[in-house]
Amino acid sequence: MTYFKKFLIKNLGLIALLSVTLGLAPFNPEPHIWGKIKWIQGGAKGMQLIDWWDTFFHGAPFLLLVLALIFKGLSLLKK
Repeated sequence: MTYFKKFLIKNLGLIALLSVTLGLAPFNPEPHIWGKIKWIQGGAKGMQLIDWWDTFFHGAPFLLLVLALIFKGLSLLKK
């Protein structure tokens, strides 16, 4: 797990870039992940397996970004 933490902290900028580009693409008319989240909040009626996979695919950069920020914050607190 230590290698994973160091990897995330070291590549924080890249992860942020992935979150903005891959996580939000396509941008028009609204970010794709935002539409998926609204769909899930509405009961996820009609969502198929590919839609769940798509939600994970577009949401993964944000999950990595949150983890990286948590690990960075914890490492700053230790110093």
